[in-house]
Amino acid sequence: MPSGEQNTRTETAYGAIRDHLRREIAEGSYSTDTPLPTEFALAEKFSVSRQTVRRAFQDLVSEGLVYRIPGRGTFVTDQRGRYVRSLGSIDDLLALSADSDLELLTIPEVVVDPEASGRLALDTNQVVQLVFRRLHEGRAYCYTVASMPTDIGARLAKFEALATTGVRERMTVLELVRQACDRPIIAAEQTITAVSATATIAKALGTRIGDPMLRIDRLYSDDQGRLVESAVNFFNPHRYAYQLQMRATREDL
Repeated sequence: MPSGEQNTRTETAYGAIRDHLRREIAEGSYSTDTPLPTEFALAEKFSVSRQTVRRAFQDLVSEGLVYRIPGRGTFVTDQRGRYVRSLGSIDDLLALSADSDLELLTIPEVVVDPEASGRLALDTNQVVQLVFRRLHEGRAYCYTVASMPTDIGARLAKFEALATTGVRERMTVLELVRQACDRPIIAAEQTITAVSATATIAKALGTRIGDPMLRIDRLYSDDQGRLVESAVNFFNPHRYAYQLQMRATREDL
């Protein structure tokens, strides 16, 4: 069998095992104090090598879903009260509405914000801006200030979902911005820094002033390179974990 075909089959096998275990973990099939099936048991069940099972476990460990104790086994990480999200694409960001809620704190309005307009590379200091927070299982974990050019913001303001503050909806502002744009959104540039919570952020996320926050700035652009949204997000690290999986390209192998 050619080596490339063998590698593809191995990747498919370990990916299937990983996804199977991930689903069982999400369904609550394992308690935090009961070990998952052993490598040997899973290798027999799926008719694969123990090395293939080990690769599946390594992925789950990197995602923070499980941890391994030598001599005792593999255990599910206790994620109660913490929202864990693996993001690697625009589609992943759009999918936030599947298991978290958006609560609008301010409706879209024209404001003068030189910093936001600078990030969007605009010729004017005016942007349309709205503020919201995201909640998982009723607990706020993210506070966001979203800004966009006034022409896109004017169309965004017409959406009924953004007309009333305080209402919680299963939606993302990014999806609405995408609908308001004339062009598809295809890229995001992201910067991650650590900051301290201001009074406003602390109140919105239920923390104390000065508590550490994870700040993630995202700049979204369309297929012609136009910057269409700047989102400044502040995450409570005690309620949120950010994960990013990276793999070598074929050129690196």
